[in-house]
Amino acid sequence: MDVSAPVVLLAALATALATGLGALPFLVVRHPSRSWLGVSNGIAAGFMLAASAVLVWEGGERGIVGTVVGGLLGVVAIGVARRLIQDHQHLEVGALRGADAAKAVLIVGVMTVHSFAEGVAIGVSFGGGDALGLFIAIAIAVHNIPEGLAISLVLVPRGASVAAAAGWSIVSSLPQPLMALPAFAFVEVFDPLLPYGLGFAAGAMVWMVVAELLPEAREHASSRRVTAAVTLSFAAMLALQALLRR
Repeated sequence: MDVSAPVVLLAALATALATGLGALPFLVVRHPSRSWLGVSNGIAAGFMLAASAVLVWEGGERGIVGTVVGGLLGVVAIGVARRLIQDHQHLEVGALRGADAAKAVLIVGVMTVHSFAEGVAIGVSFGGGDALGLFIAIAIAVHNIPEGLAISLVLVPRGASVAAAAGWSIVSSLPQPLMALPAFAFVEVFDPLLPYGLGFAAGAMVWMVVAELLPEAREHASSRRVTAAVTLSFAAMLALQALLRR
């Protein structure tokens, strides 16, 4: 069966909306403690490291050099973005101010970069047929939920509402439907660029974890608790990816 552009768009839009589900646990835990802020940063770090590992693996299968180059560019780009954001001491994002607002902008920005690569992956996959495209879209939608949770784990403990966290999570994934259609229409052009995009997203996320999430996690929680949070969330995300690939 031929794949139509509306099917590609709807599938990619569903993956973006799934990201907002990651905020739902905070309907139960509304007022986390400062200690929980440290643990939550550890959980978010584990999710992002696992997602980065998957991106590097997928990129390496398509082109090792492109993935490495993309990864280095991702690290440099997010490092520059962080410096530019920190120069704006009076930054405001909704209810967040100053350093908290900068942290929110960085994590949403990093996840948005990640989504560009995934949008291209969806479009390229549909270029290989509807069955493959739907499988990839479902897999991305499922793992978008813990990525939305990672965003919410950073935003909600700093004062953002659950609705705002869900909204920003969805916004971070909007590049998926935006990129899926052109990648589907021009698969021959986008396919060779995919390793660079996957590597760039992975490099950006690793930088965010090392430079932002882990140092702050250690400020609010013990090393043992942070290590446990990172390890368990990393293992859970990898297990989810393994199940999706079976």
